[in-house]
Amino acid sequence: MIIANNKKAFFDYFIEEKYEAGIELKGSEVKSIKAGKVSIKEAFVRIINDEIFIMGMSVVPWEFGSVYNPEERRVRKLLLHRKEIKKIHEKVKIKGYTIVPLDVHLSKGYVKMQIAIAKGKKTYDKRESIAKKDQERNLKREFKNNNR
Repeated sequence: MIIANNKKAFFDYFIEEKYEAGIELKGSEVKSIKAGKVSIKEAFVRIINDEIFIMGMSVVPWEFGSVYNPEERRVRKLLLHRKEIKKIHEKVKIKGYTIVPLDVHLSKGYVKMQIAIAKGKKTYDKRESIAKKDQERNLKREFKNNNR
């Protein structure tokens, strides 16, 4: 079940490889995320000392939590196998590649995040993708009208 997604990532980047990572969370953050109070629109991923962290992810504090609720935009560690981290790190060293968060979802009761290795699009690539979407939309509309 997808809780939050980053639609802008698909528009701004060519997605090459996807990975599913766990998120290191504190107590009430899990309840808040399951309630849908999470945003990854401004989030970005960094590799620091062979560990992957997500920064800028907003998890609204749970309203029934105590005074000790964690900060809304704290740095959270992503949980991946060491081999996966090394593979991602090697790919990101190449100019033009970055790691982008795609979505936050539940998998067997655990909060997971899908991240991807992506390459930035140029403005003309973005125009092409907009034109392609418009063309597909028009085809669907025509097909729908012809079947009536």
